[in-house]
Amino acid sequence: VELFRKVGRRLELTDAGRTLVTRADELLTRVEEVEAELAAHAQHVRGIVRVGAFQTAAMALVLPAIERLPHPELHVELVEGEAEESLPMVIRGELDVAIAEEYEHAPRPRPPQLHREYLKPDQLVLALPRGHPATERDGPIALAALRHARWAAPRAPSAFADMVARLCRSVGGFEPDVRHRAYDLYLLIELVAVRGAVALLPALGRPERDPRIAVRPIADGEYTRALFVATRESDRARPSTAAVVRALREARPDAAAA
Repeated sequence: VELFRKVGRRLELTDAGRTLVTRADELLTRVEEVEAELAAHAQHVRGIVRVGAFQTAAMALVLPAIERLPHPELHVELVEGEAEESLPMVIRGELDVAIAEEYEHAPRPRPPQLHREYLKPDQLVLALPRGHPATERDGPIALAALRHARWAAPRAPSAFADMVARLCRSVGGFEPDVRHRAYDLYLLIELVAVRGAVALLPALGRPERDPRIAVRPIADGEYTRALFVATRESDRARPSTAAVVRALREARPDAAAA
């Protein structure tokens, strides 16, 4: 059966080739399910589990989870990356577990190959330099009070950057004057502390531990992002994978299966 045909300088799959790819994916998925079931019967937790996580989750969840794993023959390999990279890598088998975030205005696709387990939502907080006029009083700060501030925000296009702009527009009633853009949480904190910027930051990253900045709730309401752990449906019963997910759930104890 002809699986490829030449089109110009490249090869493309024939209908038979596409059928073989689809069926091969199904077979490999079933093989992984059987392997996971056999490993579960063995009741021995060992091997390598590859975990993908964005920076904040890697620091606040993955590293504490690794520390509490009670299985000496189980090894975790961490790959830092945004969910846009790590979720497809789980589907392809390049990672076993991924931690991802999503926003109400930008839900992530739900491919059937992935199982999600939601963790406690991550609250968004305001970070301001010490001495900013809005910090003269204790307590939450209204976004509208920061309409004239210089902002530091994640790089666009990203769901986080879009969320910052949406909140400023819809809740604060202004277009944020974004002077700095960065993904790195610690760089954003530096921009607040050193350059006098204002930023919306995830509480998961514990920005209040930096004494140079003031961290306050948003007075206009509680705004969060969802956090979830993703595994392959065919692999999540494997003892090594399940042990890592359990450790992540204990690092963030309010998990709920979905």
